[in-house]
Amino acid sequence: MKYSGPLESQRLSFLLERAVSREAQMWKVCVHKTPTNQDTAISPQQRDEVIHWLAELRHQFQVYPETLALAISILDRFLASVKAHPKYLRCIAISCFFLATKTIEEDERIPVLKVLTQESHCGCSPAEVLRMERIILDKLNWDLHTATPLDFLHIFHAMALTNSPQMLDRMPEISPSQHLALLTRQLLQCIASHQLLQFKGSMLALAVLSLDMEKLLPDWLGLTIKLLQTAQMDSSQFFCCREEAARHLSPLQASLPPNAVYVYSPLKRMLVTCNRGEYKFRPSPVPGPAVHKQGKSTPGALMKGATFFYQRLAAPSACKQASTKRKVEQMEVDDFYDGIKRLYNEDSTTEAGSMDIAACNSGLSRQDGSISPCPQLQAVSVM
Repeated sequence: MKYSGPLESQRLSFLLERAVSREAQMWKVCVHKTPTNQDTAISPQQRDEVIHWLAELRHQFQVYPETLALAISILDRFLASVKAHPKYLRCIAISCFFLATKTIEEDERIPVLKVLTQESHCGCSPAEVLRMERIILDKLNWDLHTATPLDFLHIFHAMALTNSPQMLDRMPEISPSQHLALLTRQLLQCIASHQLLQFKGSMLALAVLSLDMEKLLPDWLGLTIKLLQTAQMDSSQFFCCREEAARHLSPLQASLPPNAVYVYSPLKRMLVTCNRGEYKFRPSPVPGPAVHKQGKSTPGALMKGATFFYQRLAAPSACKQASTKRKVEQMEVDDFYDGIKRLYNEDSTTEAGSMDIAACNSGLSRQDGSISPCPQLQAVSVM
């Protein structure tokens, strides 16, 4: 289905309002404390490890990303309400995964429990999984239908394309569903980190989308604030979540200080970091925000929070060195793409790995008006 027009916008607003209301009823802050004795409590690192294991099972049994997102949501809700022993963690995780498959997947795609326990090497029998299922359902009041971060990402992505149809003009080779597949991969990477559990799923989804819109839209901050107000989120907490997500997604350390203040001005002014209550503005020749840190201009500094895939689009010289790794990443993206393209009713699709990266980079360079940093050659006088 395609979202365009006022009726579709109203429908998206209704879906977002219902998802936010559902999240407010069921979400609570999940604070993982490092146990003094590893034999009596599940540590945050053990939680992250078992989620990475569930991600491998998703590829092994070829289920939808929505199934993995729901399994992680059920697991976190259960661990937040009970104190479980680490030796039962895999049994709990595989039970959450099995519950999610029965909730999301079609009947013919649900794995047989005996095959699931054998091929996953979870270390428990089918009878133990069924007993653990009953414990999880009783603890969660038999209510598994909750708005996951991936659900919010679908809604926010559709709303962003409705408000800014030109968002993907800089990357014409990528369709909306392929772009959503890339964002899904980033979001699932963030969900697997216990350091981001302090933020709601809706806030984390919007943060991942905002980090990507910064590279695609000049007025990305205006659209982010519009979506922020529509979802009725706290702006200060959102930008804190955005910085944490940028640090997690970027292989390099984020360049912004943790106490950076964002100021949005629609009068084509630059964004600055406010130090000791001082606000400095500088007219911008190109519409769009920039960030300054301690007097040094760093336009587009938050682009460093993007994934390694998009960093290669901006670095043509590194494409040949990372060609093999790019093919592997595109294979993973295609897995997400297969489960997402049905949302946009795309009959003819193109492979994400067949993009002409050099042409994309040259197009971006022409749009940005970049100039070579090499100085011009000067004539040498001969004595």
